[in-house]
Amino acid sequence: MKHAPLAACLPLLLLAACGRTEPVADMPSQEELAAAANAAAANAISNLQVDETADSRNYVNLDRGFSVTLPEGWVMDKGASNDDGVVYEDPGAGADVRVFWQKNDDDQTLQQIVEALSSGAEGVDGDFIGDNEYRGTANDGEGNNVAVRLLRQPDGSIVTATFVYPEMLSEQYQSIAEKLLDSLRVFVPRDGAEQAGASAPADNAAKP
Repeated sequence: MKHAPLAACLPLLLLAACGRTEPVADMPSQEELAAAANAAAANAISNLQVDETADSRNYVNLDRGFSVTLPEGWVMDKGASNDDGVVYEDPGAGADVRVFWQKNDDDQTLQQIVEALSSGAEGVDGDFIGDNEYRGTANDGEGNNVAVRLLRQPDGSIVTATFVYPEMLSEQYQSIAEKLLDSLRVFVPRDGAEQAGASAPADNAAKP
């Protein structure tokens, strides 16, 4: 919720105080006015922080064409995140999620990419959903379960989301992993949308 700046609120408070007809003794003191103003400012900051926290859960990468909703309370690993994707961690729990875009220079099929990813994992189990999606689970051999979802974009590039969590905490994290992977979406990247928009008038102009 938007709040008026503190500087804008003070004149209204002072005007209301000047227009009162009660005895001067009933007027709020400078300390009371300052306390009320500070309380209003603190409330505005608190609401702003809440809004920012909610917004930060929704990661959208316009340049790479994908979005995902992160679990509440997780923290971004800024050192591991870059223009191609993001890493979020559950503080102190040893779980993390990585969502990254990767160019598919060799134009590999999704099946070929999954085979390469599965080569170093144990207990791999998953399913292909059509030609452009794969969902599966595995164990990294170090006591962690891995839930993964891959989406192939129309240009052949791949968006991979991996959710890693301690095997002993499977009951706690399994539903969280499923919900996060469900939230992964792909769309036309910003450059592709702009190019499509730029070509549309030319195509229309060519029509008789």
